[in-house]
Amino acid sequence: MLKHYLSLSLTVFARRKFFTFVSLFGISFTLIVLMLVSALVDHAVAPFPPEVHQDRTLGIYFASMSGEHFRRNGAAGFKLLDGYLRNIPGVERMSIVSYPNGAMSYLNGTRVQSYLKRTDGEFWRIMRFDFLEGAPFTTEDLDAHRMVAVINESTRRRFFGDGVRAVGRTIEIDGQRFAVIGVVRDVPILRLVPFSDVWVPYTTDRSDTYRQEIVGDMMGLFLARSTADLPAIRSEVRSRVKRVPTDDPKTFTKVIARAETLFESAARAVATGGDPEVEDPGRRLQIVLAGLALLFMLLPAVNLVNLNVSRIMERASEIGVRKSFGASSVVLVGQFLVENVALTLIGAAIALVLSIWLLWAVNGSGLILYADLRMNYRIFLAGLGFALFFGTVSGVYPAWRMSRLNPVQALKGASR
Repeated sequence: MLKHYLSLSLTVFARRKFFTFVSLFGISFTLIVLMLVSALVDHAVAPFPPEVHQDRTLGIYFASMSGEHFRRNGAAGFKLLDGYLRNIPGVERMSIVSYPNGAMSYLNGTRVQSYLKRTDGEFWRIMRFDFLEGAPFTTEDLDAHRMVAVINESTRRRFFGDGVRAVGRTIEIDGQRFAVIGVVRDVPILRLVPFSDVWVPYTTDRSDTYRQEIVGDMMGLFLARSTADLPAIRSEVRSRVKRVPTDDPKTFTKVIARAETLFESAARAVATGGDPEVEDPGRRLQIVLAGLALLFMLLPAVNLVNLNVSRIMERASEIGVRKSFGASSVVLVGQFLVENVALTLIGAAIALVLSIWLLWAVNGSGLILYADLRMNYRIFLAGLGFALFFGTVSGVYPAWRMSRLNPVQALKGASR
């Protein structure tokens, strides 16, 4: 039966080329946009190297000090992380990392801008970078204030050329000279936690004023022993932060910071502007994204419904003949839904091919630094889910209209 329905569907599509073209265009365009957005979200927060332990990693990405009249929002400060949030039960490793900041170098008289991240030795044990040369710096390097650096492959190419070994050479950045001890593959800028061009120990900072900051330019990473420890870690962080004194007790009376997942952090940045007081930003962003996806699909779905209704009314006499020969409404409705889902799946296949090409084009365009957008099973399943939802929803009302056609009136070409 299904094989017969599919064969009949292809015949109908070929016979009504205009309807087929318009429908496929609307379906494909909608699904391309949805899959590209899914690819960007997946690229930013999915468990790709070097972030391979996201299922048991929490971070403190935002912090706030507030008082009766003032509030200061930002990233966490070193004093908050180092002074109050170490040795939390259930945490296997903790790392303190700066956000990537712009840094300048001069190469043969030309100014070169790079991103610089200051971190500790534990950072390299939580992350799993792909080292092309050398090795990461360690906690011993950090404690000894050694001027060492790990660079990415693009920085190696800019400073030393293609195919030249960088380990053992020096690089000058922001007026400081560092010995290169490791080279890693490029990390896309959307992976904000590990991303940088150059990584150096935070103890190499010219000033130690960062050590006195509650709200500053750092993030704290907690690698839990197991996923079962995550709730207790969240609770312990919340409890400790409540007891943290502020830098200026007359202006600020409390400190707020939360241990959260990378997705929750992205949701907080997008949906709340980085406000640490908002509860459960991840759920809020999920609702917003689902709502936007539904709204984006609504217009083409309505247009497709109208096209499908017109297509059914043009086939009124055919439906009347089939009903007069005993075809039930259930059979006719099933046939039309199969036709509609088949048409949507063809549109999805076209969208999949074009999406793969567009992702490749974005990677090569330089619009997203070090982008490595690619199709994977998560994006494919998301696109397939969108397509099935789209095809089923846009076919329900026309199928219902079909089931209500009177055989005698349908044979006369009536639409009701």
